[in-house]
Parts: sequence; C-alpha cells; structure tokens
Amino acid sequence: MTLGSTIWVRVVAAALSLCPVWGWAQAANLQDYPSRPLRFVVPFPPSGSNDIIARALVGRLSEALRQPVVVDNRGGANGIIGTDLAAKSPPDGYTFLIVGNGFTINPSIYRQLPYHAVRDFAPVSLVGNGNFVLVVHPSLAARNVNELVALAKASPGKLTMASAGVGNMAHLTGELFMSMTGTRFIHVPYKGGGPAITELLGGQVSLYFSTVTVALPHIKAGKLRALAVTGAQRASVAPEFPTMAEAGVTGYAVDGWYAILMPGQTPSPIITRFASSLHRVLQASDVKQRLASQGIDTAISTPEQMRKVIAADLVQWAKVVRDAGVQPE
Repeated sequence: MTLGSTIWVRVVAAALSLCPVWGWAQAANLQDYPSRPLRFVVPFPPSGSNDIIARALVGRLSEALRQPVVVDNRGGANGIIGTDLAAKSPPDGYTFLIVGNGFTINPSIYRQLPYHAVRDFAPVSLVGNGNFVLVVHPSLAARNVNELVALAKASPGKLTMASAGVGNMAHLTGELFMSMTGTRFIHVPYKGGGPAITELLGGQVSLYFSTVTVALPHIKAGKLRALAVTGAQRASVAPEFPTMAEAGVTGYAVDGWYAILMPGQTPSPIITRFASSLHRVLQASDVKQRLASQGIDTAISTPEQMRKVIAADLVQWAKVVRDAGVQPE
C-alpha cells in the first residue's frame, strides 16, 4: 500500500469513527428541541387573515412546545419581505412562516423574487381553508351565477369587477371565473380590499370576489347579493351559499388555503416534531371556534401533501396570470 493510499484510508476511518458522535449530537438536538423561543413570521401587517390565524395559534402553540412563540409581523411588497426573511433564516426549526395562496401567485407576478418558492422552503402543514364569495350589487339584474353569465355575454365589456389590486387573489379568482365561463368583465383594481368593497356597496362597480367574513355582514343587511362561494365545499360560516360548481361552473374550485412553512433544509425530524404539536393545537375546540368565526376552517396535512398543493397551485396560477395577460413586475 502506498503512503498516499494509507493516509486516505486513515482519513476515511477517522471520518467514519465520528459518525456515531454526529448522530448522537443530532439526536440530542432533536431531543432538546425546542430549547428556546421560536419566531412566527407573518409576512403581512396586523389584522389580516394571516395575522388572525397566527394570533389564534400562538398561545396554544407556546403551550404545546413549552417555549414562547413570538409573532413577528413583517409586512410589505405583497408578502415578499417577510417571506424572504423566513427563507434566509437558519434552518433549525426556530423560525416558521404562515403563507396563503399569494405565495404561489407571486412567482408569476414578479420577475425577480429574492427567494425560490420551492427550493427555499420546507412545507410543514396546511392550517386552514377559507372561502371567497362572489358578491354583486343588489341593483344588478342577476340573482344567480347563470344569470350573471348570461348578462355578461349579452353585454360584453359592460360589467365591472373590483379587486384588491392587480395579481391579488380577488383579481385572479375573477380571471379564472371569466376563463371558465367565457365572460369578460372590466377589471377595476383598488389599493386593498377595503376600498374595493366600499365601491361595490356604493354601486360604482358590479361585482367582487370577497372573503366571506368581510362580505357577510353586508349580505345579511341586504346591501350585497351573494351568488356563490369559490371553494370545493360550502363555507361553514355561511352554508346557505352554493359552491361555484353547484351554481353551474363545473370544475371551478378555489380554496383560500393557509399553511406553515420552514426554511429549506430544515431537518425532517424537527419538522415532524413541530407538525405533531401544531396538529394538536389545530384540533383544539377553542382554536377551531375562533377561526370558524372568521370564516376559516382548520385543516391539517403532511409536509408532502402540502408540497403537492403548492406545486399544483404554482402551475394553476401561472396559467391564469398568463391567460389574463397580467404583465410581471
């Protein structure tokens, strides 16, 4: 055996001898996890849906993990700033992020995101689903979806559709509706959902795809008319509204999901342990009731199931953006 090969054998032997030590160290880290406070990144300002879910989970999650969980609101750039912060955090299980459908829309809207939606994140679990509802001004001569489609086709380019901004879920949910029904509305983007619903209430626009909880008080007051919800299932907070598929648009289903992600390369055992605690929290009756009051049904999934949801949504929304002619920024 040559001197070089002898040295190489010794190096390999030394490395192999360290493997049990490394394994014990990893096991010890997992056994101690979590051993310090965790950061819950919400990539939007307080009071939005993502923040509401985070606040509903944080107390119970702190109890389940036996460590403080601190909500860190990092709003801005349609969720990109906070999402990038989480992507670049250490993959040690101490930083996690809540995202919604916008996470899978942004890659089609923005040319140069500072992160990769698949490579830079490790899915943990689905946490909830929320419906959108198609609402129209009561003066509109359409009492159901079929009548709205007929009205739009009889007067192409006359009906106006509000949204909370170009590329927003309200916008793209409407674009998908138009694509599947062969209709065309004039898109009127506003700077947020508040102005959009206000203009619809005033009759300045014809229709809007709103979150159920925002629209429901106005529907009950007779100021807006609900035609259908967008999800695959009826909204638990308003089961009287049909789904879009039940209303006649076969195959249409847009669920406003919310999920927890960790930085990419976070070890699977840590994700599994965290997910186990998260799932227990999501099954607590007080958490379920609190979120249900906001029109959000709690839900759980495996990391792999969540990965498939993200992959499918990235493809779906890329097509909707492309077909709608939305120009990436």
